Amino acid sequence: MAERALLESLLSCHVCSETFRDPVSLSCSHNFCSSCLKKFWEQAGNKNCPICKRKSSKDPGVNFTLKELADSFAERQRTSSPEMAKEKEKEKEEVLCDKHPEIPSLFCEDEQRAVCPVCEFSLHQTHKVVPVEQAVSDLKEQLKSDLKSLQDKKDKYKQVEETYNEMSEHSKKQLLSTERQIRAEFNKIHQFLKEEEESRLAALREEEEQKGKTISREMKRIQEQISSLSDSICAVEEDLQKHNVPFLSSYKATQTRARAQSSLSDPQLVSGALIDVAKHLGNLSFRVWEKMKEKVHFSPVILDPNTASRWLHLSDDLTSVRDGDAKQQLPDNPERNTNYATVLGSEGFSSGKHSWEVEVGDHPNWTIGLVKESVDRKGACCYSPKYGVWCLLHHSGQYTDVVGETVRVKKSLQRIRVQLDYDMGEVSFYNPEDMTHICTHRDTFTEKLFPLFNIGKAGDAKTSDIKVCQSDSGK
Repeated sequence: MAERALLESLLSCHVCSETFRDPVSLSCSHNFCSSCLKKFWEQAGNKNCPICKRKSSKDPGVNFTLKELADSFAERQRTSSPEMAKEKEKEKEEVLCDKHPEIPSLFCEDEQRAVCPVCEFSLHQTHKVVPVEQAVSDLKEQLKSDLKSLQDKKDKYKQVEETYNEMSEHSKKQLLSTERQIRAEFNKIHQFLKEEEESRLAALREEEEQKGKTISREMKRIQEQISSLSDSICAVEEDLQKHNVPFLSSYKATQTRARAQSSLSDPQLVSGALIDVAKHLGNLSFRVWEKMKEKVHFSPVILDPNTASRWLHLSDDLTSVRDGDAKQQLPDNPERNTNYATVLGSEGFSSGKHSWEVEVGDHPNWTIGLVKESVDRKGACCYSPKYGVWCLLHHSGQYTDVVGETVRVKKSLQRIRVQLDYDMGEVSFYNPEDMTHICTHRDTFTEKLFPLFNIGKAGDAKTSDIKVCQSDSGK
């Protein structure tokens, strides 16, 4: 029996614990079933020995000598008596203590192993020992709890994976949309430059035409004078060829005409007959740029669509926002505000003075101001300086400074000017019509601040969008 057990141990795979099937030998001399080793390597993601963890540099071949031994042993096992099979099965079910011929029925919690009553009496009297069934039940409950934790952790990773997939798909949409808008903006610029080019070329051609007419007119007058002088010259030359009496009868008229033409002033070239090249080329690029500035607009604050709530809709130029009727399918990226209908500016400020105006019209529900970069964008957030929010709020026809104080104004504000002096620690709000002061928050800023815009439903108001504008001072 002992010899059979020893032989069975030598011919058993350490992975499946069964007799070898197509055994292979690694360079470390450990043997395994070919299929078991392949499956183990696939699951482990490497080619290390399952026992000693030594790395195998190549796939091993079948050990045919060991295969013959294993096949022969397996054949003998199949032809052995049913009693022997039952005995073997019983041995498998009842594992004996490694120190005594007893079945372990107790579990030592101190050493975390099963022990037999003899071991418990002699070696574990001072240890905490419980029945194996109780230990197994308790440990399985613990393992179930661990399994639940693993499943929960896996679900969280799955959720993040799904969000990344959404971000990837949204990024592709952003690419196409942004490309389209960039091309549209450059088409406008190209069209302006083309029209400006044609206009300036037309002005050049028009000047050339006018200068050409001037030269043609002057040349015609000169040619007429040359023709008249040529006639006078011919008349004088003819009189000089005449004899005495005929000469005396005609010279007087010829002389008078010749002297009259000779007394005329010499011909002069007209100034400005050439094209004024300097007028057309001087500072050409600068003058075109200046004219282009009249057709384009600068916004001191650009809204960041990656921070916008799913309920908000931004304009193509990212300068105005409205609360939409439908929730958009947008990824829940870390920058996005999910709990409130809020969007932030794309650029933060950590020093200096900055100002911009917001056109609110008759919109009934809005909050504008600044917020610190680390503000919670996913959970509940109180609009208060205590939580890093410095704002002016308008709701139900009232203006408040979000500290709880109602702000008095002479009339409904169509525009609000927001002014930040970071170094002085001030966020102020004004009526830009007459620069009437509305309110000021004073604080100590320790991190970057971003423009904040929160907008509710417009209802029956004429103004559905609130829009960022450049302040009159241009600061």
